[in-house]
Amino acid sequence: MDEEGLKQRIIQQGNIPKHIAIIMDGNGRWACKRQLSRVDGHREGINSVREIVRASGELDIQYLTLYTFSLENWKRPRGEVSALMRLLLRTVRAEVNELKKNNVRLMVIGRLDDLPGGARRAMKKAMEMLKDNTGLTLNLALSYGGRREITDAVQNIAHKVKSGQIDPDDIDEDVIAQHLYTASMPEPELLIRTSGELRVSNFLLWQLAYTEIYVTDVLWPDFRRFEFFRAIAAYQNRERRFGRVSEQLHQGQMFLKTA
Repeated sequence: MDEEGLKQRIIQQGNIPKHIAIIMDGNGRWACKRQLSRVDGHREGINSVREIVRASGELDIQYLTLYTFSLENWKRPRGEVSALMRLLLRTVRAEVNELKKNNVRLMVIGRLDDLPGGARRAMKKAMEMLKDNTGLTLNLALSYGGRREITDAVQNIAHKVKSGQIDPDDIDEDVIAQHLYTASMPEPELLIRTSGELRVSNFLLWQLAYTEIYVTDVLWPDFRRFEFFRAIAAYQNRERRFGRVSEQLHQGQMFLKTA
């Protein structure tokens, strides 16, 4: 089946994820295979981001969360980190007008203030320009770590308990979720990881509890629309039970059809 045919089948089937998260892995290996610099790999990876954002809008996906730069990535060679920050700055400036035209809202999860001044200001300016858009929310995880997110949430809740705003007995999963970076959005139904690695790499540790995981050997710079559609089609063929058995799900579907 060709790309357009697969896209139409996905639309016809209908159970498209509202929120997709992606661990964009393999830029360095893609570059190494071609005897290019790692930065060249990151640069080519931006073309994949552009295609996946456009494809998400075409499918009316509500949230797309991209693992863009982790807390651990600060440990990379200083030259690579500096080049990545410059690339981020240029990309945000270059893409903001197309995002606006396509009704995309931009958000950031993580520690935005960790970024160098130029990149930080560019991100904040772009978010302000796009804040009233009502289509796809493009959610960039920048200077992000899942354990740090949970730690920040626990600290914020503890301060509220200390000040009397929250009773300790009222702390439940909903309260914790409301204090995460992703409080304003649903949990991802689908996590895509490129390059074949079988780990979540400290990404959305709380939110991925019931997320379907799709791993592909395709390196991120080669991950384009067709591969994205393949991941969604695989998701559509899965049965999401949330601890129940298949028979319970089928009984519920029969009830809805006859009600």
